[in-house]
Amino acid sequence: MLLGTTLFLLAFGLVMVLSSSSIESRVDDGDFFAQASRQGIFALVGIPVMLIASRAPVSFWRRWAWHAVGIGLLLQLLVFTPLGFGNGYNTNWLRLGSFTLQPSEFIKFALVVWLAWVLTTKRHLLDNWRHVALPIFPVAGLAIVLVLLGNDLGTALILLAIVLGALFFAGVRLRIILAALAAVALPGWIAISVSASRSGRFDAWLAGCDPKKLDPVLYGLHCWQSVNGWEALAHGGVFGVGLGNSAAKWAWLPAADNDFIFAIIGEELGLVGCILVLILFVLLAICFIRIIRMVRDLFAKTATSVAMVWIIGQAFVNIAVVLGVLPVLGVPLPLVSSGGSALITTMAAIGVVLSFARTSPRETAISGRLRGASADDRPGRRSPGARVTPGTAQ
Repeated sequence: MLLGTTLFLLAFGLVMVLSSSSIESRVDDGDFFAQASRQGIFALVGIPVMLIASRAPVSFWRRWAWHAVGIGLLLQLLVFTPLGFGNGYNTNWLRLGSFTLQPSEFIKFALVVWLAWVLTTKRHLLDNWRHVALPIFPVAGLAIVLVLLGNDLGTALILLAIVLGALFFAGVRLRIILAALAAVALPGWIAISVSASRSGRFDAWLAGCDPKKLDPVLYGLHCWQSVNGWEALAHGGVFGVGLGNSAAKWAWLPAADNDFIFAIIGEELGLVGCILVLILFVLLAICFIRIIRMVRDLFAKTATSVAMVWIIGQAFVNIAVVLGVLPVLGVPLPLVSSGGSALITTMAAIGVVLSFARTSPRETAISGRLRGASADDRPGRRSPGARVTPGTAQ
């Protein structure tokens, strides 16, 4: 069920990336299919990565947890070297020849296995806040600060949600989690206040993008994307205007194939298409919860929980931003939005969860019973508990 839902979302995302990016691809690259072709290549890379990850044993992820988070932090540090570049809003990418990479996406994946390893190793010490704080807060805090220094507030908030979700599902006391949340509240407010772009987006969100309450310049700067996203959803109605017939993608809606692809889905496929996307992510959440309940290994439980917080939480944030429930944060819709780093690391995380489901004790027990039943069905084989009726033994 998890594999099928993931592949369906992937295929759906490729179709929507093709539709939402075709006009800007024609303008930028002279080819309607340029962005969709790149996304297709990333999907062809991501599927084998997911399947390979699904075959790895739990011990592999335990053994490489520290290595993964170390590589992620090193790549994020390289953003501040000449290899780093930005898109006009934040500087959070690496350019390696003709390839680009977003290290913060790899950090999300690394935290899935690393947080699970740390919390599992200290499972008998989680009542003591000092053991919870070390080494989680220094390492995870460094990752969040590095992402914030690249001006990527949305990704930093997702990383924070991943850490808090890991603490919650590992059984850390609620008062410790609330204390950690309070400790980052002030630095978070400072990070928003020192940036004109961030503070402007939050002000626009609080004012409701009402031109009567905002300066006209700020309205055009910080509300343009949100207002055009709402207009796209309204234009779609219940059944949409038809696949490929979006008006917002004609340079009216920034990031139409990425952060605001849900608005294009609403315009072209209507309310029906939006509900379909929501149902698919609900199915993903159900799959994660079933695997959490099924596996017995604490490491697997915690890692699956962290992956669920990341993927389902990010989907909620993306959709909430498009609907105006949250300020514009700039996070993609998992498995649907364009972006190679996000797609490959998300599929890798799902592959890790698939590896836990594949090696779960319940599945092993069922397969064992099936093998035993097939052996008992062979000619001349009688089960140990079978009774023989008198007079028929011969």
